[in-house]
Amino acid sequence: MDSYIENTMSLLKTVNLHHAAQALNELIEQSIEQSQTREKFLEQILLKEIQGRENRKLEKRLKQACFPEYKTLDEFNLEEQQTLSRQQFNQLKELSWLEKGFNLIFLGAPGVGKSHISVGLGIEAINTGYKVRFITMADLIHTLKTQEITTASRNSIKRIVSSDLVIIDDLMFMAMEKNEANLFFQLVNKLYGQTSIIITSNKGPEDWGELLGDPAHYNSNIGQACA
Repeated sequence: MDSYIENTMSLLKTVNLHHAAQALNELIEQSIEQSQTREKFLEQILLKEIQGRENRKLEKRLKQACFPEYKTLDEFNLEEQQTLSRQQFNQLKELSWLEKGFNLIFLGAPGVGKSHISVGLGIEAINTGYKVRFITMADLIHTLKTQEITTASRNSIKRIVSSDLVIIDDLMFMAMEKNEANLFFQLVNKLYGQTSIIITSNKGPEDWGELLGDPAHYNSNIGQACA
């Protein structure tokens, strides 16, 4: 490698332009092929750095979201969902509900795509710049119950609370104990008004009160948060 190029790469790294440094050879070849001006070449260096940083942020947000798998909305088979129209699907994809701080509930039997569309919307949100956290109800309850004794659980709750969108998957898969329900309600109250929530469940809201062990408590908390 030419010593001049090596020195330039070193200088770029010194000023924290690591992505531009990594792509320097490619950018030089492109500049020669296209007979770019010095101004254009400088612009391409800066654009490469910006693009690299944005990609890195995106990768970080995807990792922190903890999706069980990467499933986009483009992979979602809308033809199999008779209860969701193309217009409704497109409205969800536009994320205006997230911008307004609204919440969503997806109900249906196992295997109909509730988790898929939730993850897909989460990926859309991340691509738009939002912070997202996906967690199953079982993992959420475990995290809430252990936050006082483990650093990992406390950090997980902090990430949940600081997210723009929280996806709680498989709500009400089993009955909850009263103390578990109280911890869950406290989290919902903390999220309400500052974070959008997506909930998936294979049971209708009419069954939630019994499963939560306190119908009155359910009506005043979940009912409010999902309004």
